[in-house]
Amino acid sequence: MTVTDNVQNQPQQLSRSPYLNQGTSTSSELRASLHLQGLSPAKVESLETQKKRALVQLRSKSTNLEKYVFLAWLRNTNVHLFYSLIGDQLEETLPLIYTPTVGTACQNYSSIYPFLAPPGQPDGLFLSINDLPNLKQIIQNYKPYPQDSGITPQIAVITDGSRILGLGDLGIDGMGIPVGKLQLYVAGAGIDPRRTIPITIDVGTNNEDKLNDEFYLGLKQKRVSDDKFFPFVDAVLETLTTVYPKMLIQFEDFSSEHAFQLLEKYQDRKFCFNDDIQGTGAVILAGFMNAIHVAGIPAKQHKILFYGSGSAAVGIAKQLVSYFVNDHGLSEDDAREMVWLVDSKGLVTLDRGDKLAEHKVYFARKDNHGTQFHDIAAVIEHVQPTVLLGLSSQSGAFSESVLRSMAKLNDRPIVFPLSNPASQAECTFEQAMVHTEGKVIFASGTAFPKYTDPKTGLISSPGQGNNMYIFPGLGLGGILAQPDHISDRLIYSAARACANALTPEERSQGLLYPVLPRIRQVSAEVAAAVVAESVAEGTARNKEAIAIVEKNNGEALLDFVSSNMWTTESADKDVTRLAAHL
Repeated sequence: MTVTDNVQNQPQQLSRSPYLNQGTSTSSELRASLHLQGLSPAKVESLETQKKRALVQLRSKSTNLEKYVFLAWLRNTNVHLFYSLIGDQLEETLPLIYTPTVGTACQNYSSIYPFLAPPGQPDGLFLSINDLPNLKQIIQNYKPYPQDSGITPQIAVITDGSRILGLGDLGIDGMGIPVGKLQLYVAGAGIDPRRTIPITIDVGTNNEDKLNDEFYLGLKQKRVSDDKFFPFVDAVLETLTTVYPKMLIQFEDFSSEHAFQLLEKYQDRKFCFNDDIQGTGAVILAGFMNAIHVAGIPAKQHKILFYGSGSAAVGIAKQLVSYFVNDHGLSEDDAREMVWLVDSKGLVTLDRGDKLAEHKVYFARKDNHGTQFHDIAAVIEHVQPTVLLGLSSQSGAFSESVLRSMAKLNDRPIVFPLSNPASQAECTFEQAMVHTEGKVIFASGTAFPKYTDPKTGLISSPGQGNNMYIFPGLGLGGILAQPDHISDRLIYSAARACANALTPEERSQGLLYPVLPRIRQVSAEVAAAVVAESVAEGTARNKEAIAIVEKNNGEALLDFVSSNMWTTESADKDVTRLAAHL
């Protein structure tokens, strides 16, 4: 049954469909055809007036959490208006629908859940380990847009809530992350919102506050052991890919050990990637490529110090190794020697005396000659790094003395405090500018305001290593190319395309990343690079994509990508097609 048939049989479903609903901008003719008169005030408004009203309401909210709830309700009732507003006000709304506000939303998710969507409209798909016998039926039952039965989901973002941003184990309250990421897929790369599934798997939580919270909506039990966890994840992925064989799966915010284990197990077997490991690695690599150009030091002479050694840190470090190998001809061993990791016990070395987590072993140092370095100051003095990256979730870790040390060692120190949310960033942009006397080359994981030099009045803009520059385009490129799996080369091609996406004007300003309002253009370039690389490595299965790439016409490839990007006008056309059949 088509969308048109469905709505003709149930006329008032138009006003109840989050996708088809146009609210007060529904024309008088369509209201009459669908017997909607009297269900809303008679006035027919323009979309611009609707957006103006929504923006006034948004700005009237006193807290960012209230703004998050308002925008979630709008998304779950009027897709067209929501994404039109997001597209127009991206810089204002992005911090509200994702970081940093999504961290607060996740911490409070069980409390705000009833107010995020109308009754019967799901905010995402929750899969409990108790649902194991019925997974297929439950996945098939997930229809947030039931009027659009002919639409097949293309992408799922899935988490178990065990390591949400820098906030730790939030259980099912981590649902805000896959919901938020998929909003960015739609806004940033034009994935049809009807083709997305945000998923949280509920295997319990070890967060005592959640277990003791009367409003917590997840299972009130400790997390299951690995011998139950991995078979359940196996079953979820097998069922998902059975129901939707072409679906791309993005892993998000799993604990570090599980994140690496799942990626290692599935990377070559499933159409999937891990955004914390690969997406973060790629976007920081893109910024790093541009940062070393600004710094003016030959790539091979850099010394890169990571403060933090979880999945994101190691993911970034491995991407940097691939860069030095692929672009600068170093051996893997030589490239690896350019990286130092620091964890809670100090410099990660092979002879430190403790059992290292498996993912840290690859970068563990063996050139420390028995000496251990227990704090960041000692490590900086020992390593004398040119680059300092923070993924520790420790606010203030890049103290005044740390930043001054980096400025003393380097004419243009590269400092990337990447922890999210802002409250857990290692330093702010202002602190980095003040304590390096404006010398710093900076990118953060969360948004910081511009800095005005009190002496000169010069305004400087911080870079933000926002994964939104990578994963939407990577996902779109994967969906269009349809490779069997997301290879390391595809991730690398996405990073390179992102780095190359800077305009001459952006480069002249010393920017490390394109300006955010250009995100759709950047995503198109990233997606095109992924499609081209997939064809080059022989993994692409989409014959149309293969034929376009083989013509060796970059403009035609970009046109192909852009023509497959959903826009809010797409929803307009769906309603117009509906009206034409009435």
